Amino acid sequence: MTTTRILVTGGAGFIGSHYVRTLLGPAGPGGVEITVLDKLTYAGNPANLDPVRAHPAFRFVHGDICDTRLVAELVAGHEQIVHFAAESHVDRSILGAAEFITTNVLGTQTLLDAALRRPGGPARFLHVSTDEVYGSLAEGSWPESDPLRPNSPYAASKASSDLVALSYHRTHGLDVRVTRCSNNYGHHHFPEKVIPLFVTNLLDGHRVPLYGQGLNVRDWLHIDDHVQGLELVRTGGRPGEVYNIGGGTELSNKELTTLLLDLAGATWDSVEHVPDRLGHDLRYSVDCTKISRELGYRPRKDFAQGLAETFAWYRDHRAWWEPLKHKAAL
Repeated sequence: MTTTRILVTGGAGFIGSHYVRTLLGPAGPGGVEITVLDKLTYAGNPANLDPVRAHPAFRFVHGDICDTRLVAELVAGHEQIVHFAAESHVDRSILGAAEFITTNVLGTQTLLDAALRRPGGPARFLHVSTDEVYGSLAEGSWPESDPLRPNSPYAASKASSDLVALSYHRTHGLDVRVTRCSNNYGHHHFPEKVIPLFVTNLLDGHRVPLYGQGLNVRDWLHIDDHVQGLELVRTGGRPGEVYNIGGGTELSNKELTTLLLDLAGATWDSVEHVPDRLGHDLRYSVDCTKISRELGYRPRKDFAQGLAETFAWYRDHRAWWEPLKHKAAL
C-alpha cells in the first residue's frame, strides 16, 4: 500500500485532534503518516493526542503556521496538508481581531505558498472553514455558490482565508479543496464553547449564560460526521471546489439549553440571561446537497445520542477539563 504523508495543522485542537485520532485509529483508512503542527495556544491541548502519541505513523511538531521557514521544511516532506489551525472564538475576535487576521489569513497564505513551492511537486491542500463565512439567513440553507457576508471579525478572517486559498487554485492550479462546516460538538471540546461550557457549568452546579432570549439557531454536526465529510473531500473531492458539511439538526440556543438542562437534571433556575453578543448572527444553515450527491456524505450520528454521549464524556473526564477552566478563570 502506498503511504500518504499528511501535515495536519492545528491537530492538537478539538476537531483536528479527532481527525488525527480517527485516521490513526483501528477504523482508520491505513496507509497514512501524520505530522501535527500546532502552536499549542490556549485551545491546543497535547493531551488530545495522547491516544496516538506512540503510533509509529505519528509525529508532533510544536510551531507556528506563520513561521515561513518551519512551514516550508515540513511541507517539503508531505504530499497533503489538512489545515485546521485557526483562532476560532467569536467573542475573543470581537475583543481583539489582530490575532485572528494574523493566524487565519497570513498563516493560511504561508501554508499555501509552501504547498505551491514544495520541491517534490505541489501538495494537495484541504482548507477547513466554517459556515459563519456566509453570514446569517432567516430561512432556507446556503449552497456553496452563495456570496460570503461575514459579520464577526472571526468570520471575516475565515472568509478571507477561503478566498486566498481558492485564488491559489485559480491562479496557480494548486489542488485546493475547501470545506465549510456547521457547529461541531463532541468530546475534547474546549470549555469556552456553548455545549462544553454549559455542560461543565451544570456539572459544577453553576448557572449557564444564555445570550438574549436564546433564539439564535445553529445546525449541529458531530465530530465523527465532520471527519467523515473531510475524508470524503480529501480523497474524492474536486480541486477548486467548496463543500458544505452539516449535521442536519437545527436547534435554537433555547432548545439546546433545554436538552442540556434535562441531561443534567437541572431547571431553568440554572439559566442566566445575558446581553446578546455584538453582531450575533441569527441563524446558520448549510445546504449539503453537493457533498451528498458527489461523494455520498450522510450524517450518521443521531443528535440526541451524540449529545448524551458528550454530556457523559465531560461527566467522566473532569481531569481533562477542570484544569482548562481553572486556567481560563485566572
